[in-house]
Amino acid sequence: MKKENLKAIITLTVITVVAGVLLGFIYELTKEPIAAQELLQKQEAYRQVFADAASFEDYPEFDKEEAETLLQGAGLSYDSISEASQALDASGNVLGYVFTVISMEGYGGEIDVAMGVRNDGVLNGIEILSIGETAGLGMKADTDEFKGQFKDKQVSQFSYTKSGATQEYEIDALSGATITTNAMTNAVNAGLIYFDTITGGGN
Repeated sequence: MKKENLKAIITLTVITVVAGVLLGFIYELTKEPIAAQELLQKQEAYRQVFADAASFEDYPEFDKEEAETLLQGAGLSYDSISEASQALDASGNVLGYVFTVISMEGYGGEIDVAMGVRNDGVLNGIEILSIGETAGLGMKADTDEFKGQFKDKQVSQFSYTKSGATQEYEIDALSGATITTNAMTNAVNAGLIYFDTITGGGN
């Protein structure tokens, strides 16, 4: 092996090692601030969907695998409940629940939705935590006009329509974004199905 080649290999190895160390250092440096920002965003979304709650705590009986099996049985295999929390009043009484639902049916990929459901089954509303749909089309899912259609509704399941909603359970589909509409509707329905398991199907 020529000296020039050996020198080049050693130089490249050193650069690779140094770059790896620096990337690891940067990751460790930014990991906590990023996690804190994500938690702040999530807490804000929780307050949006459950404004009268004084605090939120993890639902102690939540089992992600059981929730996944439940949703698969309901035909919602592209949706999952990633987190479940109890919404508490100032005295610690449970007012209802907040779920984080992940839909893999979005046109642009994963859509993360937070939703709050009161003990009586009324859906307080929904907030989008993460979405990457097409601008001007699927991204309209993150507007108050679209999200407001789910607010203060007490239904077992939602469905969407392209001809104008006339029933409490109907949602007006986003024009030119049926895939996104379907993803959002199924995500909310997934949360409602899981809520029914908590309350014994009482809503």
